[in-house]
Amino acid sequence: MTPTSPIFTIGYEQTPARAVLDELEHAGVKLLVDVRAVTSSRRPGFSKNQLAASLDGRGIAYLHLRGLGTPKQGRLARRSGKFDVLREIYTAHLRTPQAREELDELSALVRRSGPVCILCYERDHRYCHRRWIAELIKDRVGVEIENLTPARF
Repeated sequence: MTPTSPIFTIGYEQTPARAVLDELEHAGVKLLVDVRAVTSSRRPGFSKNQLAASLDGRGIAYLHLRGLGTPKQGRLARRSGKFDVLREIYTAHLRTPQAREELDELSALVRRSGPVCILCYERDHRYCHRRWIAELIKDRVGVEIENLTPARF
């Protein structure tokens, strides 16, 4: 059986936690997969424990797959605007055993868990590693990708 739900992606840059939670709930997301290497955040509501508790209050499960996060050198390349370098670094990172294992885990979750959303910081999915994760899942599982953009307020 092929999943009918798309794989969603969302970034929280310049967005309050409530707007992200509202967007996830509106889309019918059942599982949020955090693909940040570092789950602490200066933005209120987005550190791992706070986020997981807020999601739980809305009936959305939380999973952190640290191995799919961008390694430090990739985060530095992104901050410097070197998106091509980020892609090279992240492509190499995806060949690590932990990243491969977690990509397999995510693929299985998308197949069986209903609507899944990948979360990272960058608002624009075109400049975030979650784009490549979603594309790999699309190829593996046969789902479409829907990039959510919560309202800024």
